[in-house]
Amino acid sequence: MDDPSQNERQEPLLSVLGGVIHPSYVLRKTVAAAACLMLVAAVAGCGGGEGVAEDATVTAYVEASLCAGAKQELARQGGQAGELRVQAACLQSAQSHNKLSLASLGANARRATEDSTTVAYLEASNPAAARFTHPILETAEVPWIAASSGKAAMARLLKLIEASGSGSLRQSLREELQES
Repeated sequence: MDDPSQNERQEPLLSVLGGVIHPSYVLRKTVAAAACLMLVAAVAGCGGGEGVAEDATVTAYVEASLCAGAKQELARQGGQAGELRVQAACLQSAQSHNKLSLASLGANARRATEDSTTVAYLEASNPAAARFTHPILETAEVPWIAASSGKAAMARLLKLIEASGSGSLRQSLREELQES
């Protein structure tokens, strides 16, 4: 006769560290891991190999200090780059009492990586901030443009989008930005 499994006997699971793990904890961890995988798949949306539909709307996340200029340039260009509609999503300022808020920097970068329509992150030229945000953006393959002017950053992005070929828009932008 087969012995009942540990779950059928309602005995707690034992951890390698000597503690007890309840089955509900194991289930929560499994669900959390599945949710993380789904998030990675969603983030890859603009980074995938299929490319972007001609009438799609893509998003550029813009740091607070560049946002007014970026929106002005975007409006001047009619909110378009080739066949794509482009929108600017303004981020909260990462400055708090004349200091960089690492929590705000991280939240801003993560916000950009969680949106499948993101094609770029426009940032002010700040090496201290870049050391913190670039690894987050790099993980999701979101390219960034550093500039002192929002107008210049948006104009550059729109030009790069128009010049991009078929395939992954994010990848095309990353390649173009690495070459220049």
